[in-house]
Amino acid sequence: MIEHVFGMQAQNPHDPYFALWSRLRNFAASDLSAMIEDRQAVRGPLMRATIHLVTTADFLSLRPQLQTVCARTLGSTAFAKDTEHLDRETLLEAGRSLLEDQSMTRAELGRLLEGRWPGVPPNSLAQVVTYLLPVVQVPPRGLWQQSGPAAWTTIERHTGSELVIESSVEDTVRRYLAAFGPASISDVRAWSGLPGLRDIVKEIRPQLRSYTDDKGVELLDLPEATLIDADVPSPPRFLPEYDNVLLGHSDRSRFFLEGIVPSGWRGNLLIDGLFSGAWKVSNGKAGALLEIDLKRKATRSELQAAVEEAERLLTVAYAGATGREVTVLGPG
Repeated sequence: MIEHVFGMQAQNPHDPYFALWSRLRNFAASDLSAMIEDRQAVRGPLMRATIHLVTTADFLSLRPQLQTVCARTLGSTAFAKDTEHLDRETLLEAGRSLLEDQSMTRAELGRLLEGRWPGVPPNSLAQVVTYLLPVVQVPPRGLWQQSGPAAWTTIERHTGSELVIESSVEDTVRRYLAAFGPASISDVRAWSGLPGLRDIVKEIRPQLRSYTDDKGVELLDLPEATLIDADVPSPPRFLPEYDNVLLGHSDRSRFFLEGIVPSGWRGNLLIDGLFSGAWKVSNGKAGALLEIDLKRKATRSELQAAVEEAERLLTVAYAGATGREVTVLGPG
């Protein structure tokens, strides 16, 4: 599933657990934690230079394709301006040497680099290194119900494997469509941040199917993909704060009724495929509480299904809690 969705948003370390639970039967959080500990899955900057959880194989092939995205994102920051007078290659060589000697946080890396480049903001030095080198965050960061510093090392040191330099951007576009099609070229760009997509799509257009939406925008998909009938019911889904279902398109109106948008990217509740409210979990001495904040009126059956799904989430994710409760706020 991680490979099918082609990376899971992981700025919040626990988001991939909720994302996978919403997509898989019999998902166990311990399975994903084991993959991260065994280095079959890693967390690092990829699409849009944001942190994603991917399989190690996908990181090794995707990261070289996204180097320009990471460099362009860095170029718009104060970190780039602070370091523009430095020899970039020398800085990256120094950063790689330190991170491959031992994993460390940006604060630790910055302090060590500052000794060589005094007067340059240490955080800017560390940010340049972690933007431009293929780095990942190491466990226990990202393990279920565990905490740990955001400590970085290179993918090569963490996995013992080399980057796949000659990976195919065309294949990346096809895999995006397999997960999120039908989609426009703008959607692919919004998901990945990659430039030059019109030329890439032009090369593989004979292998794709073309549609036109009600706004006249061309949507592309794989020829073997099946369009689901609009009348097929979509069960409630408790998506995490960041999820590519919502962030993987430039046109997100497909998920939002007019006038109903998230007040903040907390957990997102979809009812019948549409954003319908926010949710959050607190886990304290009194037990686990899942609070649903509805943003639109739901039918009795929709609300019942959402509450039952929330109860299943608590049972699986917080099995050891002393008690579990679901509350609903907003329109009934």
